[in-house]
Amino acid sequence: MAINFPIPTNFIDMVFNINRLKSFLTESFFSDHLPTHLRHDSTALSSAATDFGHLVTSTPAAVLFPTSINDLVTLLKLANSRSVPFNVAAKGCGHSVHGQAMAENGVVVEMTSLNNNPSRISISGSADAGFFADVGGEQMWIDVLTATLKHGLAPPSWTDYLYLTVGGTLSNAGISGQTFRYGPQICNVLELDVVTGKGDIVSCSAEKNNELFNSVLGGLGQFGIIVRARIPLFPAPNRVKWVRMLYNNFDEFVKDQEKLILKNSNDDGGLNYLEGLLLMHDGPPDNWRSSFFPPSHHSTIISLVNQHSIIYCLEVAKYYDDRSRHTIDKELDNLLKGLNFLPGYKFEKDVSYVEFLNRVRGGELSLRSQGLWDVPHPWLNLFVPKSRIAEFNSGVFKDIILKRKIANGPILIYPMNRNKWDDKMSAVIPEEEVFYTIGFLNSSGYDNWEAVEEQNKDILRFCDSVDMKIKQYLPHYNTKEDWEKHFGNKWKIIQDRKNQFDPKMILSPGQKIFNS
Repeated sequence: MAINFPIPTNFIDMVFNINRLKSFLTESFFSDHLPTHLRHDSTALSSAATDFGHLVTSTPAAVLFPTSINDLVTLLKLANSRSVPFNVAAKGCGHSVHGQAMAENGVVVEMTSLNNNPSRISISGSADAGFFADVGGEQMWIDVLTATLKHGLAPPSWTDYLYLTVGGTLSNAGISGQTFRYGPQICNVLELDVVTGKGDIVSCSAEKNNELFNSVLGGLGQFGIIVRARIPLFPAPNRVKWVRMLYNNFDEFVKDQEKLILKNSNDDGGLNYLEGLLLMHDGPPDNWRSSFFPPSHHSTIISLVNQHSIIYCLEVAKYYDDRSRHTIDKELDNLLKGLNFLPGYKFEKDVSYVEFLNRVRGGELSLRSQGLWDVPHPWLNLFVPKSRIAEFNSGVFKDIILKRKIANGPILIYPMNRNKWDDKMSAVIPEEEVFYTIGFLNSSGYDNWEAVEEQNKDILRFCDSVDMKIKQYLPHYNTKEDWEKHFGNKWKIIQDRKNQFDPKMILSPGQKIFNS
């Protein structure tokens, strides 16, 4: 049921009384009368005008720093009341790379402003009925982890980087090496509270208001702003066996990856995590995402990379606790038996559960200390059907990436099971039962990011030329035709959902789906 909040008359009178919101807010007459949490000073505007990508800028007219959910409701009701509505974009930690959370001449909502309320993460449930966390959409996953571990519990599905908001990842999908087994984060949600594009706050789940529930999960912010998510929790392990194995043969590499995700996807005693990455060029074998390989082996690994040009690294992890600490090594050996990695190139670490999940943080802090974090990030993330992955290896990894040698950042490659996703949700994936995630996590200087962006376009052009039927994850398109192709047979559903929940096309204009 939608809950309606009245719009304060003074709020309407103070704000948005002319068509061009930006012109209105810059009128000095009104500047002293604006609510303190609606700002249009240069500091607030410049922060909202950029993101992690540092590729585009788009300046809003104002930035809302909400102190309650009612502020969001008021803002969206007000937008709907205008003859020419203004756009609204919810921003979490700003980790998008192509301006997806921006709103040119509109209002950006700094969702993390809601984080001042300590009750926005609460743990409930019982051993019989199951435990869950009710979490504000503005909360970061690292804080969810910290709060749930106090109860010996944790969500099953994560992203590689934990300093992202719950609402942000659930608006996309939320993927990592756990996805093959537990599904993406959008498939690990019991209930949501959503402020729709109409300004209604609605509770929804797979059983109640399920059309809205399925719309916003993976919906790229088009249908509503997630302000609460109920996340299922399970007993948390204490430690992790973390293993990397090296391959010089791509066919053997993907064969072993696929073997492992099929074997372990429903096995309580199986692997909990599986990813892969490429080692190439003359750089060190470690990258900013994690320092893994023993320094004593760096020269040997570099020599191997130079000999073969590309080395494929299979990365797996298995959780354990005090009850299984005496058997974990044998269990892991059995799980990895028969794999065809290069003899002598298996490396293992034993780390705490928190250290494993938060493994990217150290690299981030190191880059920040060197001034290399807030730089352009021309990222490209793709889903590639299993049947075309060998062609992707030859046509992209070898013929584009390896030959040009301009990529600077981790390149991830790992498979997922389609049956762990829910097709009723808005997220789009390939039709095949197994598909691969490919992540080009590039960073660059401000003087050469366009060359990397052009390389990304060449990758997409190659995939299109051979009709590879890829899908972009964290998609970026500029035309309605491209979006229609992206959503495929879901396009009509997406349009219908937009008309139902955001008919004035107010939300998330930076995605350029309905505002291109």
